[in-house]
Amino acid sequence: MPTTAADFRDWARHGQTRVELALQRLLPSNEIAPQRLHQAMRYAVLGGGKRVRPLLALAAGELTQANGARVELAAAAVELIHAYSLVHDDLPCMDDDVLRRGKPTCHMQYDEATALLAGDALQALAFQVLAEQRLARRAEDQLQMVALLAQASGSRGMAGGQAIDLASVGKSLTVPELEFMHIHKTGALIRAAVLLGARCGRGMEDDELASLDHFAKCVGLAFQVVDDTLDAEASTATLGKTAGKDAERNKPTFVSALGAAGARDLAQELRQSAYAALDGFGSAAQRLRQLADFIVQREF
Repeated sequence: MPTTAADFRDWARHGQTRVELALQRLLPSNEIAPQRLHQAMRYAVLGGGKRVRPLLALAAGELTQANGARVELAAAAVELIHAYSLVHDDLPCMDDDVLRRGKPTCHMQYDEATALLAGDALQALAFQVLAEQRLARRAEDQLQMVALLAQASGSRGMAGGQAIDLASVGKSLTVPELEFMHIHKTGALIRAAVLLGARCGRGMEDDELASLDHFAKCVGLAFQVVDDTLDAEASTATLGKTAGKDAERNKPTFVSALGAAGARDLAQELRQSAYAALDGFGSAAQRLRQLADFIVQREF
């Protein structure tokens, strides 16, 4: 498999297009009642974002020789959950933000009630996709996929991590405490993306699944560490969302705990740990390694 940076960019762009087309098909049309809700759903999902989670699912699917159409659906389901979480996170009762992916947040473009319902509907649609479509070779494997995404989204995953985050404003957290919070808030859905993509393909041994899960845990934490660094150092125009919001709200971050240089060092350590977790997979895991590089090295 070619491993040049240009080759990876081409692969990533192609993967983003595949997922965008799948999402366009899965989301209800603007013309179907209730039109305003469906417009808000499509506004929140389409035409923006780096699609890191879907790309991780696609790369894991390549590792297990999964059917491409199946992995696209699993990747889309994860992105629908991610999009719902962003809509809700931006609401005034949460992070109260007005900019997301370079455009007004969903509640600013529509209204708070519509944004709340759009997030609810996106979450429901994600599970509809997993339940209606044939994604795994065995029914019991697909049922595990549904359970995996549910846990990653709920109180022991993303929602629980957000609750910890809200309760931590104004507090000083240690690095282990920050890691615990973000293993849930950010990392749970990234781990789900990798494992859902992998489960669309050949059966995997328990040790293989454990290695993939460890890889995903490392890149999930690295993603948040880099996010914290970019929030402190990049501009709003570069990020496509309000920069400096963490410091303004006195939120504990890896930068506040370690400093910017220490946070960057931690991201590099996590990348090396992610690499090590893939040692047993050889060249089949090259796309996952490249995504680990992208997550750590990204500048926007």
